Amino acid sequence: MTKLRLLLTASAVVMALGAATSAQAARGSDGELKILYWQAVSILNPYLSGGTKDLHGSSMVIEPLARYDEKGNMVPELVDEIPTVENGGVSKDLKSITWKISKGIKWSDGTDFTAEDVAFTADYCLAPDGGCQQRAYFSDVTKVEAIDPLTVKVTFGVAKPFPYGPFVGSQSPILQKAQFKDCMGPKAPECTDANFHPHGTGPFRVTEFKPNDVISFEANPYYRVADEPHFATAVLKGGGDAASAARAVLETGEYDYAWNLQVEPEILAQMAQAGKGVIVSSFGTQVERLEVNPYDASAAAGDARSTKQAGPNPALSDPAVRKALSIAIDRDLLVEAGYGEAGRSTCNFVPAPDIYASTKNNWCLKQDIAGANKLLDDAGWVMGSDGVRTKGDARLSLIFQTSTNSVRQGSQALIKQMWQQIGVETELRNTDPSVFFGGDPASPDTFQKFYSDVEMYTNNFDGTDPEKYLAGRTCERIPSPENGWLGENISRYCDPAYDKLAAKLAGTGKLADRAEIAKEMNDMLIEAGTMIPLIHRGDVSARAANLDGVRMNSWDSQLWNVASWSRKK
Repeated sequence: MTKLRLLLTASAVVMALGAATSAQAARGSDGELKILYWQAVSILNPYLSGGTKDLHGSSMVIEPLARYDEKGNMVPELVDEIPTVENGGVSKDLKSITWKISKGIKWSDGTDFTAEDVAFTADYCLAPDGGCQQRAYFSDVTKVEAIDPLTVKVTFGVAKPFPYGPFVGSQSPILQKAQFKDCMGPKAPECTDANFHPHGTGPFRVTEFKPNDVISFEANPYYRVADEPHFATAVLKGGGDAASAARAVLETGEYDYAWNLQVEPEILAQMAQAGKGVIVSSFGTQVERLEVNPYDASAAAGDARSTKQAGPNPALSDPAVRKALSIAIDRDLLVEAGYGEAGRSTCNFVPAPDIYASTKNNWCLKQDIAGANKLLDDAGWVMGSDGVRTKGDARLSLIFQTSTNSVRQGSQALIKQMWQQIGVETELRNTDPSVFFGGDPASPDTFQKFYSDVEMYTNNFDGTDPEKYLAGRTCERIPSPENGWLGENISRYCDPAYDKLAAKLAGTGKLADRAEIAKEMNDMLIEAGTMIPLIHRGDVSARAANLDGVRMNSWDSQLWNVASWSRKK
């Protein structure tokens, strides 16, 4: 067993004991909680951002009706129980779900939380030209209505065997109608104050927000749990890099919690020896992957770059090139160099739970330089005297971008060397993560705009059902100037057959059948070369040794239970 594995295992034991023995401190009795995210939060409205750090930041303030715990179980948040067919909350025809809101919940401004707020949130996301990033969560919704102040009914146009899309998980929380009612449709991005200082039902409320820098919070005096949150104030600081974030918890003790420690495993292990903090980890559905751009992303394409109007990508529109790029990569080496026990080689977009994990694409697990070269030879790509292949006027020269991070830059460098062996010239670029994942429609450097040939990043889906995640790859979810570059379909993949499968999955109830459809959709994405999965990533973070109550969660926001975090006495 490696040193890092021992540390991670010990951390899990300590974490479990901490969760079980967390002191029941009074609200605000533990002073200030200091959280460090090396990818700074850009906005606190998750409907206008797909960035994980933005979803996590907002989860301290705004909440869904239900969410997922650290084991992937759906648990009530603003309701007393999860609606089911058995308890009458889901209709027998599976075309509606009725939520009963818990009594006495208030917004952080002291006003009552009601079903009208829930219904409004659906209207907000579904409003035309609003650029709602989480629209897939409302697939097939025809109506959301407040039956009475504490009852809201969601009606679907088709039977929904899994009706827990809207209002479940940190990606689909409730917005206050009074605050956002004038922010519908095209006006949504213009409501800066609401997007930066949303009223919420969560344990904290915002006192100051400096986008891409720092958020200051105070305990929500109207929070429904009398003795929570245990901290009077909280700070979520952004910026820097993963290594400095790890050091601030594990070595110096300057911060209480550091997220997403994408740091070389041997460096993490060395830091943890200082004893100031504890490494915490868990595996969910994160996949570090390459998105492959089918369209011309060069500056010569002008305003049309990286859209269908720009025309096909000179090199990547060839399926032989896309497959060659994949099989030329030694995934095991990437894992060994950058992730250790917190990574596993994968060929899937959906790597978990096991029932949804396909084995059809395992051909990618073994590096095959000779096979990649043969593919390119057979496709007419001729090796030049400079070691770069050409075909007609096209040159196999790619721009490869990602966010700034030592592990990602290390992976980039290794992949560049691997691709060089098959005649691919690669220019590496990296962008500050706050910008790359920021979703600013005016910035040319966001992962949604995709102004490069290939880009690398990771994300995942809430809970254990991949329906909404896979639906994000349908034709209508392609980022474009028309939707403010906010769609989830980063690789611009569009196949009507895939869209039909998405609709079929949405209407299928039997779990085994759902799994088969999901695997077929996953396989279509991989076979098409729309993306190149690399690593099934574990979530690795760190908490201060004297911070109790942290329950590491890969199925929801890592800050999902921040209300119950406390300081050891």
